[in-house]
Amino acid sequence: MTHAGLREACGALALTMLAQGCMTRPPAPVSDRNAQSPAPVAAKPVLAPSPQTTVRSPDRGPDDPRPEFYTVKRGDTLYTIALDNGLDYKELRDWNNLENPNVIRVGQQLRLRAPEGGAVVTAPLKTAPAIEARPVGSTPLPAAGNEAVKSQPKAVKVPYSDQALAQLSGQPQPSVQPPLKPVVVPVEPVVAVPPVAKIEPPRPAEKPAASADDDERVDWGWPASGKVLSNFNETTNLKGVGIGGKLGQSVIASAPGKVLYSGDGIRGYGKLVIIKHNKAYISVYAHNNQLLVKEGQSVVKGQKIADMGASDSDQVKLHFEIRRFGKPVDPLKLLPEHPA
Repeated sequence: MTHAGLREACGALALTMLAQGCMTRPPAPVSDRNAQSPAPVAAKPVLAPSPQTTVRSPDRGPDDPRPEFYTVKRGDTLYTIALDNGLDYKELRDWNNLENPNVIRVGQQLRLRAPEGGAVVTAPLKTAPAIEARPVGSTPLPAAGNEAVKSQPKAVKVPYSDQALAQLSGQPQPSVQPPLKPVVVPVEPVVAVPPVAKIEPPRPAEKPAASADDDERVDWGWPASGKVLSNFNETTNLKGVGIGGKLGQSVIASAPGKVLYSGDGIRGYGKLVIIKHNKAYISVYAHNNQLLVKEGQSVVKGQKIADMGASDSDQVKLHFEIRRFGKPVDPLKLLPEHPA
């Protein structure tokens, strides 16, 4: 083979090897520059639970010895429990959701105070901060209120000018501002004004602060005319005084108030009237022959409420009691001097 033929054969072999190398090389990866990374997703804030509400029983004051609950004992009735605590039996019925006031069980817990009261709201829990959810390895998002996120600079073509050339080279540009015009503000002369005397209206007379004794004060009077047959005695369980009289004699309200009870549902009292005078005191009128007032009725001092009798008694008389927060007290210490 000649020298020229050998050169042509080597050139052909080199071209063949180059072509095979191009065919076996894997294609270069293609990336889409317009594709965007997934936008970060902000998780919803975790809300705190609603405040808890508790109910507190109304405060009756430091002088009120009555408990909040009472345990029913053998022989108790709703009427006797109400009498011994100076309460309205209808309120006890409602406070304890009793369908039949004549049916209570031994050992049953009865509420002696209204279940409704001032609501106490506990301090609410703090709201948990929001949690950001974003792809792993991504750049943290700026906090609210910070500057906007900066993006990479983009190439922008601008026409040639000295100003554009100075901006590209980083040289500061002189700011040209129009000259300010002087502003003339007129000044008014100050006139002195003589002071005016302030006239205050007369203050109303201050009322003396009410005391607890004023809320419990009652103008008592004798409920019937007659001889005192028996006196108050805690030792012998005489809870009031006995006043003798005639059958049908007038029994009057010892003080103004509201009738809590009118009936014969309490053993040992016969036909009975109970009057509530204020938050502390009630009065009891027992052994009547005929009752002349109804429950819920308002009465005034000296109003006739019953006829004297001998119901559940061995003689005609009025059994009269005064109770403070349900506890019997000596009526003779509160009543005026006995009429002659």
